Amino acid sequence: MAAIPNGPHDGPDNAAHHPSRGALGHIRVLDLSRVLAGPWCSQNLADLGADVIKIERPGAGDDTRAWGPPYAPGPDGQPTTEAAYYLSTNRGKRSLTIDIASEAGQSLLRDLVRECDVVLENFKVGHLKRYGLDYDSLKAIKPDLVYCSITGFGQDGPYAHRAGYDFLIQGMGGLMSVTGERDDLPGGGPQKVGVALTDLMTGMYATIAVLAALTHRDRTGEGQHIDMALLDTQVAMLANVGSNYLNSGKRPKRWGNAHANIVPYQTFACSDGHIIVAAGNDGQYQKFVEAGGRAELARDPRFATNPLRVQHRDTLVPLLADMVREKTRADWIALLEAVGVPCGPINDLDEVFANEQVRARGLEIALPHPTAGAVKLVRNPMRLSATPATSGKAPPLLGEHTDEVLRELLGKSDAEIAALREGGVV
Repeated sequence: MAAIPNGPHDGPDNAAHHPSRGALGHIRVLDLSRVLAGPWCSQNLADLGADVIKIERPGAGDDTRAWGPPYAPGPDGQPTTEAAYYLSTNRGKRSLTIDIASEAGQSLLRDLVRECDVVLENFKVGHLKRYGLDYDSLKAIKPDLVYCSITGFGQDGPYAHRAGYDFLIQGMGGLMSVTGERDDLPGGGPQKVGVALTDLMTGMYATIAVLAALTHRDRTGEGQHIDMALLDTQVAMLANVGSNYLNSGKRPKRWGNAHANIVPYQTFACSDGHIIVAAGNDGQYQKFVEAGGRAELARDPRFATNPLRVQHRDTLVPLLADMVREKTRADWIALLEAVGVPCGPINDLDEVFANEQVRARGLEIALPHPTAGAVKLVRNPMRLSATPATSGKAPPLLGEHTDEVLRELLGKSDAEIAALREGGVV
């Protein structure tokens, strides 16, 4: 586990943008988003060096602050109030609490926009217009602003005003129709993905869109509005499955952990766990069954070629399952790697973070934290040789940087900040 030094906006000179401290060291982001898709985008930008100012509700903050347990343990081993969910998506940011419903809070936000390059928000369509914080209102005071809106269904269309949640969109966008066990097998039926994949992919697409809009701004001086929708993202990320349907007119089926066109290309239970076997050609299939002591399965005319194995999968797969069950997972991986048959374990998270490759790549990190002592997180996977993603600062405490940001960006005095706090504005 690697300890990561402080990030691009630490220290007494954190008012300045620092191009040398990250690819986005010259960029400041005003992040009005909550939960996952928006914060995932802004965390990417923070890891790449941007100064991300996270706006949160006084006294409550981002919804995910309360999404526990589990909570990060403190130095005494007892749980703190820092929810692991919140920690997963908010590192590298500065937290500023503002009551967005108050006129004084709205005025502060408009002043902050003048000092920022990007605004990121995931409110319902039209919600921010009532506060004068929508794109049209803000571009009037900062014409080169990049303003990214993330919603369930986008800014237009008959569903635009509906709330969108990852689970719903996985169903509506077709992902669950191709995820899950075959309908004719035990446990068959639609299944959601184990992480909020639609939220995360929307955050990733939003990151790309923001970077593209900033590049356009730098070339032309023109800002723009980015309209990101979870449903759009889900349909787009169907990739080859969506293309297959559009070009054939045939609805794809669920295949569980098997493959529609290749056999064997699936999971098998060993005597002590599970492995994946991906025999992509006839030669690999032959080596697979020979390694298992069942060479006759390669000579059987029903299984000689992949098209025949697909045709007779319901006969072949139970025979292969019996064969695999006779050995341990480690034995199978050693045997198949030795003969060049693609295979691998299905690891639980204990095994993932103990894996020698994961450890060699330093994917588990620890960041200093004011109440937990240190929090464990996953390193950003983007590896840039000249401007590395830093994963530098732990996720902030609620309102941790309120005074700092108001002094630094807006020139507020201690008395002015005290008055804002007294009035419940911050």
